[in-house]
Amino acid sequence: MLNQENETIKPQTNIPQDLWEQRANLAQEGLITQFWNQKRNMFDNLSPCYDLCNERFHYWWQAHAVETLVDALVRTGDVQYSQYLADFYQGIVEHNGGVLPNELYDDMEWMAIGWLRAYQATKLDTYKQAALTLWEDIKGGWNDNQGGGIAWQKSQLDYKNTPANAPAVILAARLFAEFGNADDLTWAKKIYDWQREHLVDPDSGFVWDGMNRLGDGQIDYTWEFTYCQGVYIGAGVELYRITGDKAYLNDASRTLHAAKLRLANPVTGILPVEGAGDGGLFKGIMIRYVGELVLEDPTQSEALDLLKTNAASLWDSGRDAKRQIFSDTWTSVPDPAVELSVNLSGVILVEQMARLEKSGLL
Repeated sequence: MLNQENETIKPQTNIPQDLWEQRANLAQEGLITQFWNQKRNMFDNLSPCYDLCNERFHYWWQAHAVETLVDALVRTGDVQYSQYLADFYQGIVEHNGGVLPNELYDDMEWMAIGWLRAYQATKLDTYKQAALTLWEDIKGGWNDNQGGGIAWQKSQLDYKNTPANAPAVILAARLFAEFGNADDLTWAKKIYDWQREHLVDPDSGFVWDGMNRLGDGQIDYTWEFTYCQGVYIGAGVELYRITGDKAYLNDASRTLHAAKLRLANPVTGILPVEGAGDGGLFKGIMIRYVGELVLEDPTQSEALDLLKTNAASLWDSGRDAKRQIFSDTWTSVPDPAVELSVNLSGVILVEQMARLEKSGLL
């Protein structure tokens, strides 16, 4: 196995035309085979699922699983993914008490983004209404505490963070692109401006996590997560797409550069392990929006190299080839038990590579 401390992983060259397409099919097969729970119409939190593994309902993990299934549906057109989405919608509503909204604004944003994409892929009105219902609830999280911004949760309206604001920009921008409601464009710009002013380092473009978490007005400068970089990159890309203003794309590129310098291993280029549980999803979120940056601007060689390097390591060193599931390190084989959050990050990376491959960018 590659010595991660002393050697740099070289991106693959001369890749067969459909290599990542085949790998994405295997990754989706592993996700469904190892995690889908037909009785619950949701994914298990853990594979294998031991006693009480589903005791907690990880709403936002399931939201990212929705979007990951949409990735497969859009890529393949296979109706099996449409059926999984239909069953999944019922399972999520049932386990969330018969409704979609919940306590956390960032969680609802991810769920809305997932179902908006499901609507775009299927044109089912149920998914459209899900996204719009959640968006109406999310907008209620904006208040004047800390100069504006959307709160993290309904019980703590003065705590503002990147996870509750940058994804809201992505959602609002995509809603505007899909339905043309000018109010959504106004929201996207307003939230982005607050995020950029309050939680982005003006010197480097690195994105901070949040402010006033402890009620002291302070910014959590030491909380450095791939997640925060990714959603701000995504926000910039989406605003560029609907406005044509290159300032947004420049912001995204600047943050990508800062994130790579601060967070990727300086020798291998591999993104960090950010813990179990929720942290298992962080790299996948960043990777998704780095992929969007490359798709929007293929000249982003630094972003493309980051994707290639991490994908090569994930597939060659961070995969269980028998179960087709992925580790949290992307540099070593998975543990016997793997959390859904961790595996989703791996599948997202493989799907992004398949999209780039299909677009002729590999």
